[in-house]
Amino acid sequence: MYLALKTIKGNTHYFIRESYRDGTCMRSRDLFDLGTDPAKYIIYPGGNAFYIDEAVDDRLRTLSRNYSVDDLDDIFWCFLKPEIRAALEPYRHMGGTSRRRTGKEKEENRQNEFHIFDKRRVHYLRFGYIDQGRIGRLPPKLFNKLKNKSRDELEQYFMEMERALDRSEFKVYVYVIFDLQKYFTELIAKSMPEGLNQNKVDQYFLEEICRLNSDRDFWTGMDTKWNLHEYLIRYVIMFFDSEYGRSSFLDDYIRDYMDSKRAYIPPHRKSSVILKEASTIFGVKEDDLKKMSRQGLTRLYRRMAQNLHPDKGGEKEKFVKLSEAYHELLKSKT
Repeated sequence: MYLALKTIKGNTHYFIRESYRDGTCMRSRDLFDLGTDPAKYIIYPGGNAFYIDEAVDDRLRTLSRNYSVDDLDDIFWCFLKPEIRAALEPYRHMGGTSRRRTGKEKEENRQNEFHIFDKRRVHYLRFGYIDQGRIGRLPPKLFNKLKNKSRDELEQYFMEMERALDRSEFKVYVYVIFDLQKYFTELIAKSMPEGLNQNKVDQYFLEEICRLNSDRDFWTGMDTKWNLHEYLIRYVIMFFDSEYGRSSFLDDYIRDYMDSKRAYIPPHRKSSVILKEASTIFGVKEDDLKKMSRQGLTRLYRRMAQNLHPDKGGEKEKFVKLSEAYHELLKSKT
């Protein structure tokens, strides 16, 4: 089960949906319409306790093939009162049991193939690279979140992930995930797309989004029409209503500099030592660094790297320490 959002007459409506296997493909279906205010189905009996209205529970038990109370709690988690979430967060998912996968399930997972458009989205959202040349060497576990999901559930998942993007990243994100760099021979196509002929970039983008819209493999399990699918409209808005961020070229330059200029690989240090040193280097409290997401850490690093980079008048030693702390911290982020 998963939470799906849909805009209806300018208002956001919420639905509980389920992905299920239909022969060789995954499909989705609505299980419960939560309306515009899912919080109304949460009941607080007292203290920090809560439970979901029995009307929701009863309907899901009747309709869902894989109903789980834990899944239901996850769906309503973001709608809980903030003070209740804060009190229960340390105990969330405690006592959960993991089911060992059978040999058949493992084989299905090994055979599970992901659409290249999904892989490009994961790659950029995880690492922020414009150059997609590394995508073929990524570990398979990076795509575990995509397994056994219908196209509708996948699009809802990516919509949630894309909320972490800064507006300045929108246009380059669309440029990357539609692989527009393949149409250009200029070296800057993999580092500074704003330097390309933008009329041609616009043309190729329209061609690619139309191609994806008619890709039957991509839309497997979903009903499609001739007009542009609503899940792709957001990319048109991202692309034409945004400008390229100023730091896209600098980000790649910094990565190349670190790869080519560092004379040694520092030995692995314990995370507690790294956290204390990183707190000083980044000027952020240790607790804030622990809670910071990968995207938040990356943005913080990029801002500081622009000031500390030797080519920008910064000190090389401070830049190297910043980069080392950043990469060590990334290992602790999932």
